[in-house]
Amino acid sequence: MNKAGIALIVVMGTLLVLAIVRAWELWERLSGIHMGFHGWTAMILGAVASLALGVGLMFLVFYSHRKGYDEIERE
Repeated sequence: MNKAGIALIVVMGTLLVLAIVRAWELWERLSGIHMGFHGWTAMILGAVASLALGVGLMFLVFYSHRKGYDEIERE
């Protein structure tokens, strides 16, 4: 990876961190609801589990298609 690629990754990572911090601040200010550690942990775990389920199901769809499991057998 060249210097431009590394610089791009650093810039995009910084923008991601800034976006997360800004979203957190807006959540706190606009909603008036303070979520503690357990609330944030549950939200993050729920998002990760939903993403993992979606990725897993899409993997099974592609795997099934490539192996021919969803083809109609004709006699």
